[in-house]
Amino acid sequence: MDKDFVKKLFEEHQKNPKYPSPHKVTIWIDEVLAILFPGACEIGFQSEAEIVTFLDKLKTDFSKLLLCDTLKDKDTKNELIEFFFSELPKIKHMLDKDVEGIFQGDPAAKSYAEITRSYPGFYAIASHRIAHILYGLNVSLLPRMISELSKSKTGIDIHPGAKIGEYFCIDHGTGVVIGETSIIGNHVKIYQGVTLGALSIVKQDATKKRHPTIEDNVVIYAGATILGGRTTVGKNSVIGGNVWITKSVPAESKLYYKAENKNY
Repeated sequence: MDKDFVKKLFEEHQKNPKYPSPHKVTIWIDEVLAILFPGACEIGFQSEAEIVTFLDKLKTDFSKLLLCDTLKDKDTKNELIEFFFSELPKIKHMLDKDVEGIFQGDPAAKSYAEITRSYPGFYAIASHRIAHILYGLNVSLLPRMISELSKSKTGIDIHPGAKIGEYFCIDHGTGVVIGETSIIGNHVKIYQGVTLGALSIVKQDATKKRHPTIEDNVVIYAGATILGGRTTVGKNSVIGGNVWITKSVPAESKLYYKAENKNY
């Protein structure tokens, strides 16, 4: 083996921090969801003290996942950990509303436990709620790892920067893409294959709003593509399957794809 090549590899490894294991990140997310939702939990807690002990374990595991964040000192990381866990009641409250949104939006759903235990849409939303808080705290790498690991499990791609309102429902979900600067209101329901994306831009414009805004009470059916930071879908609108949208849609709209048959 070329010694110079080996030396170069070693130097690169020395320069890089110890990144968290994807496996350990997945376990941590699953355990956070398990303690928040009995329907997703395989642990039988016998007392409140056992829950406190488990939360302390989650804090310890979280601190290990933050080791890669070299931009923050120990005190800052400790403050971040305490803040995140102080937000768990809010995360739980938001996710309870998402479960209700999915339950009301999917006639096939038989119970809340079925949703929290088996629905990929719920898992993707729950992972996003956690990743979004970490993204807002400027945690490096971990929010994106959470979103990408969730995507590998569910087929649903939600950037941790996306802002999503209450009672969010993703039905089926495979192939859904929600970009970084997307803004989604309350009581929004989207189906499989929906893209809330960006038009092609230069890298220098990456900090600008690139993805659409979806207002309250909007339904977006399978395969619809909505692009652009200036594009807004007004409240109470219905977007049909397979439509392509790059301009704003007024409130109360119904927009459908209409095929044209031409005889030659």
